Amino acid sequence: MIKFLDLQQLNLGYQEQFQEKMKLLLDKGWFILGDEVKLFETNFANYCGTKYCIGVGNGLDALALIFKAYIQLGKLQKGDEVIVPANTYIASILAILQADLVPVLVEPKLETYNINPNLISEKITTKTKAILPVHLYGKLSEMETIITIASKYNLLVIEDAAQAHGAILNDKLKAGNLSNAAAFSFYPGKNLGALGDGGAITTNDDELARVLFSLRNYGSAKKYHNEFVGINSRLDELQAAFLNVKLPNLDADNDKRRSIAKRYLSEIKNDKIVLPTWDFSNNHVFHLFVVRTENRNDLQDYLLKNGIETVIHYPIPPHKQQAFPEWNNLSFPITEKIHDEVLSLPISPIMTNDEVSIVISILNKY
Repeated sequence: MIKFLDLQQLNLGYQEQFQEKMKLLLDKGWFILGDEVKLFETNFANYCGTKYCIGVGNGLDALALIFKAYIQLGKLQKGDEVIVPANTYIASILAILQADLVPVLVEPKLETYNINPNLISEKITTKTKAILPVHLYGKLSEMETIITIASKYNLLVIEDAAQAHGAILNDKLKAGNLSNAAAFSFYPGKNLGALGDGGAITTNDDELARVLFSLRNYGSAKKYHNEFVGINSRLDELQAAFLNVKLPNLDADNDKRRSIAKRYLSEIKNDKIVLPTWDFSNNHVFHLFVVRTENRNDLQDYLLKNGIETVIHYPIPPHKQQAFPEWNNLSFPITEKIHDEVLSLPISPIMTNDEVSIVISILNKY
């Protein structure tokens, strides 16, 4: 069986370093916001090219805290509108709602799966205050166009970079350094994954960072002195230690993903399967390799019978979720087509060439 993602195997090579970090942590006896978190915040900020990294509990909190911090700074108000792609993972929507803001859904481009910048302007109203581009599946959104639109209308831009660790725009700026602030997730299956939940925010904004460092820790910068109504969302010291071990290999891991993607794109030859588009630049880190087919369930069953695990990212679009009955009658045909047809193939730094060949061969026989 070719697993969709073998997390045990993926982390096996780090086992000795992980155990050393655990022993170091136990010997120190400091388990919350200690040296490992500070070190990771420095390392990840340097990696992304930003002034600050704020470690938090998970990717959802990272996004929600950015919005809440901007409310504290008076740059957003409750009830303001945030433009977001209609086909995103639900966390992007939940973060906007948790900050008492209003999501405004915009269709993606079918070719890229990312928000269609050409449709943004028509959704902008006097209440619109931010755009939340999502680098879905690891591919950067069209940030230059989005920044131009944001500048014209004086809007904030916040990246949902949860799937795009290490993606680079024009071989210059990395995901996390393309906007006012960015949110990352270190969920175990991400390109940079912890062994549990974890997240981070990157920014170059001094004031925003100051508020975020407090908000994640009960709204307190000084113990027992609470400046804001904060939450408890701190990157765990142990997870930060694991991430410090794995971060130096992130670029090499992304290169391996891209090399597998190149093989898939050049060797999968099947008219029933629509492959993703890519310009072969480093703007894509292939967190997921997503194909489309009209009979998705049939293809998934066929692959499973032939020993290949796949996953659907994601079967139900946000506007069709039971949690949002007020949206259920809305029509987003491109989004709906994507959610009805997408299937994610195995792709990871530990896949062997033989495994990639098997996936290609079986897909070509479908």
